[in-house]
Amino acid sequence: MNRKKQKRKLVAEINVVPYIDVTLVLMVIFMITAPLLMQGVKVELPQANSSPMDSEDQEPFIVSIKSDGTYWIDDKGINQSRPLNLIKDRVSKIIRQEPKTPILVWGDASVDYGVVVNLMSELQRSGATSVGLVTEPPPQ
Repeated sequence: MNRKKQKRKLVAEINVVPYIDVTLVLMVIFMITAPLLMQGVKVELPQANSSPMDSEDQEPFIVSIKSDGTYWIDDKGINQSRPLNLIKDRVSKIIRQEPKTPILVWGDASVDYGVVVNLMSELQRSGATSVGLVTEPPPQ
């Protein structure tokens, strides 16, 4: 009854199935929560047939004009009402650091056309070579 002692070989494999499961669950969570992270001032955008912007590497700097004519900027995730001269200073600093930063204007549909044009011209005087308008596509 003498059994030969069998030597076991060590298995140097890592079971990656649990890691794949966790990765897929995290991916689904991020896909669901990413659209919810878009914050901004509530603005009733005008509708227009236009082509979407090319996706760029840099995040745009967004200036919003509410229906009451106040200017708002998104400063590190916090929407703040700012006077036009402070917004112009901020835009000029951003353009000096990153000249290709897109500057976008979210203008409420009820805001006077002259106010939007004035904002766009002031942003261009601050150094922004291209200022874009954000619209919503018309309902299908």
